[in-house]
Amino acid sequence: MTKLDARLDALIDRFSIIEARLAGQPDTETFVRLSRDYAELEPVVARVRALRAAESELADVDGLIADAATDDEMRALAEAERPQVVARRDGLLQEVRLSLLPRDRADDRGVILEVRAGTGGDEAALFAGDLFRMYQRYAEGRGWRTEVLSVSEGELGGFKEIIAAITGLGVYARFKFESGVHRVQRVPVTESSGRIHTSAATVAVLPEAEEVDIAIDEGDLRVDTYRASGSGGQHVNTTDSAIRITHLPTGLAVACQEERSQHKNRAKAMKLLRARLYEMERQKVDSERAAERRGQVGSGDRSERIRTYNFPQGRLTDHRINLTLYKLPQVMEGDLDEVIEALIADHQARLLSEAEA
Repeated sequence: MTKLDARLDALIDRFSIIEARLAGQPDTETFVRLSRDYAELEPVVARVRALRAAESELADVDGLIADAATDDEMRALAEAERPQVVARRDGLLQEVRLSLLPRDRADDRGVILEVRAGTGGDEAALFAGDLFRMYQRYAEGRGWRTEVLSVSEGELGGFKEIIAAITGLGVYARFKFESGVHRVQRVPVTESSGRIHTSAATVAVLPEAEEVDIAIDEGDLRVDTYRASGSGGQHVNTTDSAIRITHLPTGLAVACQEERSQHKNRAKAMKLLRARLYEMERQKVDSERAAERRGQVGSGDRSERIRTYNFPQGRLTDHRINLTLYKLPQVMEGDLDEVIEALIADHQARLLSEAEA
């Protein structure tokens, strides 16, 4: 028996125990806990049982082929059927292996997306704007909602910084590999001689935190109000609606001035603060479990250049997985699935390699 077989047997045994305990009419708290475990295990067990059935079918086919008593016509049928059975078995085996990987509990959550202009001055701000619109279009295509929390516009357009919440089911699972430095190579609109410039923008993706994840003591907060600046018509500089919240124990500070209501700005600032504190806690846990981090795609460090967007050649290159696509216009319109799927597949392959080492 292989290590995987032993693990699958243990999983089925655990599922059977949960089934039996649920049938025994446990108390409400136990019922809720067992029901959650049952719902999590049920699709995995279904795949395991399908895999075992495919393995049994393959053994029967091989038995027919190997049996000297099998007539020629039956053997020919078995030999013709075998590749299909093997393909089905292999597909189910891969599904089972992937379903056993440790799951990031934040995958189903929304995100706080932060895009900031890096080196490159006005062109970097324009590129940051292009990146944000790319993510916004991708989110729209999947039916997710984008809400701007904070924005600082560039002098010629784009953004020096923009922070937004993207909400929907599974947002973090699709966005989490976007953190890092994104580099652009193109002729800036400010360049009269047609020379190609290189500039950069930084992206950070934080899983959105719930109040139950991070308990924030109001006594640990310093809340400052000030007058909003920038767009807003007559409202600007007339009331102290902008909010800056400082979390004293960590020194983290967040600000929001996008709404006319001080109450709404405070709510947005608290959402951002909660996400940053949650990410700090996740990073602390991750550093204590270094072995689990080896399978991650890149370090996620903001100083890491992860991707290059070459406009003259219409080329996008993700340096972490050596992926090059010549479909940059489509990508900038939000067609990111091919890139994201490749990153997820590479991440899963690394995790599988670790798990089976």
